Amino acid sequence: MTESVLAARDLARQFGGLKAVDGVSLELFAGEIHAVIGPNGAGKTTLINLLSGDLAPTAGSIRFAGHEIAGATPERIAQLGIGRSYQRVNVFAGFSAFENCRLAAQARLAHGLGLFRQARDVHVLNEAAAAALERVRFERSERIAETLSHGEQRQLEIAMTLATAPKALLLDEPLAGMGAEESERMTALIAELGRDHAVLLVEHDMDAVFRIAHTLTVMVDGKVLESGAPAAIRASAAVQEAYLGSDETAP
Repeated sequence: MTESVLAARDLARQFGGLKAVDGVSLELFAGEIHAVIGPNGAGKTTLINLLSGDLAPTAGSIRFAGHEIAGATPERIAQLGIGRSYQRVNVFAGFSAFENCRLAAQARLAHGLGLFRQARDVHVLNEAAAAALERVRFERSERIAETLSHGEQRQLEIAMTLATAPKALLLDEPLAGMGAEESERMTALIAELGRDHAVLLVEHDMDAVFRIAHTLTVMVDGKVLESGAPAAIRASAAVQEAYLGSDETAP
C-alpha cells in the first residue's frame, strides 16, 4: 500500500467549550485530490489551519514526510513542504506578481538570504518564481498585485504556493468569488496540480469537487461524518441528509 504524504490522527482543536475539530483522521496521498466538504461551521478551515501550523491542535497527531508536525510553526511546516492558500486572497498588494512569487520562494530558505544579499541576486529564487508563474500560466508577471482581477490574484496565490516547492497543497476555497470562466480555469489547474502533489481541497462548488476529487471527506460539527470515493459520498443517505440534500449552498 502506498504510504501517505500527510496523515492526521484523532486531530482536535477546542476553543473554550466549542470543539471546532473533534477527533478528525485523514490521509493525503501523492497524485490525489482529497476534498473536504460540509456545511458552514463544520470545521473545515480550522482543519486546514491545524495542518498548516496556523493553529496548534488541542490533541492528536500530524505526520508529514516522516516528521511529527503537530504544533510546529507555519514557517517550519512550509520549509518541510506544505503550501497553503487562504479563503481571502493573501498577496502582497504593492509588489509585482513576480516579486510576490520571489518572496514566497524566499520563505523556503531555512537561513534566509544573509545580511547583505539581495533577493534579486539569488538565481534560485528568480528561477523558482518564474517556474511557478509559468506552471499556472500567469503571463502578467510585472503587474502590481493590487491591479489584478480577483481571479488573477487567486491564480497568483497558487503560484506563490508553488514557489515554495511543496509536496502537499492545502487549498481553502480557491474558487470563491470567481466567475464561471475563471472557475473553470482554476478547476482545471487544480486537477493538473493533483497529478504530482497531494492536494487537500476545501471548496463550496460541488460540481467542481465531484468532477476532480479522488476522495471526499464530509465534516459536520467538527467531526468526520463519512469519507470515501465521490460516488459513495454522493449516494450516502447520511451525507444527503446532513449536507448535499439540504438548502446549504456553501460548505
